[in-house]
Amino acid sequence: MQNQNSRRAFFKRMAVVAAGASVASSGFAFKIEESAKKPHFGMIFDQNKCVGCTDCEVACRKVNLVPKGQMRLFVEDKTDPKNLLDKRYVRVSCQQCEDAPCVAVCPTKACHKDIKTGIQTTNIDDCIACKYCIVACPYDVRYIDKVTHSAQSCNFCIDTNLKDKKDPACVEACRYEALVFGDLNDESSHISQLLAVKDSIRLRAELGTKPSLRYIPKVKAGV
Repeated sequence: MQNQNSRRAFFKRMAVVAAGASVASSGFAFKIEESAKKPHFGMIFDQNKCVGCTDCEVACRKVNLVPKGQMRLFVEDKTDPKNLLDKRYVRVSCQQCEDAPCVAVCPTKACHKDIKTGIQTTNIDDCIACKYCIVACPYDVRYIDKVTHSAQSCNFCIDTNLKDKKDPACVEACRYEALVFGDLNDESSHISQLLAVKDSIRLRAELGTKPSLRYIPKVKAGV
């Protein structure tokens, strides 16, 4: 009888230990999941490689069904008239700011950062076209879509290409590799490795909005 009780006590202790191990294991997994970095998607525009072909503009309009006469992005010719041989172009689009003024002023929260990706985008069903976000944007890249009557801007194709696990349309269309897209929080990503060795700038960085669009300035001839 004593041996039987001893065996019962032994198995009881083993069950408690096993249960404790199970809880500890699930708790450990939860901590890993909680501590894992969320993605921070960004883009590079390399001024040295852009030839001003505007293929990116065409692809953006087609994939995102941008109404005729409106644009989510465009390539601006910044060539010095005194030196036409030194062509320079700049991508003009949403900067995907980490501290986005457009998100901060939206009264309906239609303009928001996507929980999974951190990308700034707009829920067309909640937008009341008040234009607060347009006024707040220091880059002047937002507009009211003629068809959906909602505020829009570049959102890295979150509803189209990105949803299908593809690069944004502009990146896919660029034949000269002037555009690079990826996760800035992933040190092994191409965009992170490129930024580690290349000098880059942010437009109007002094505003403190922390743009996720980086520009690699054109190297002067002969340098």
